[in-house]
Amino acid sequence: MRVNMSKASQPKMVSLRNKVRNTLVEINLFILRKIFKITIGVDTIVSLKAFLDKTNPKGLSIGSHSYIAAEAMVLTHDYINKKHCRTTIGDNVFLGARCIVLPGVTIVSNVVVAAGAVVTKDVLQSNVIVAGNPAEIVSSDLKIGRHGQKMH
Repeated sequence: MRVNMSKASQPKMVSLRNKVRNTLVEINLFILRKIFKITIGVDTIVSLKAFLDKTNPKGLSIGSHSYIAAEAMVLTHDYINKKHCRTTIGDNVFLGARCIVLPGVTIVSNVVVAAGAVVTKDVLQSNVIVAGNPAEIVSSDLKIGRHGQKMH
């Protein structure tokens, strides 16, 4: 059976899909904050497909107005050395898809972590983009705004 969708109904479907997705993201944030006790600031978005290490949830802090994309990993424990570490993500930080933030790393505010980057050490300089494995600063002196968006 073929369903003919008029162009008028397509925006309604997109709107409904966005509402459902946004509701699921809010439920996910509620679970991360209230059940796992992860510190997450206001207006932060965590993709449903992002992995936040729940082995040491109190060791993870994410600032306000940040965005964690799909399949990004933020780790808080070192399995080999049996250590729990404090991992901190600042305000206005964007973690790109499939990037990895290793345990014990601090990323200050206003930083963009490129997709696929592996952050092995602290990023202590604001208004930069880091990329690569291991992640290094590839661009600096930028204006980074809400959710890590580059301002012009």
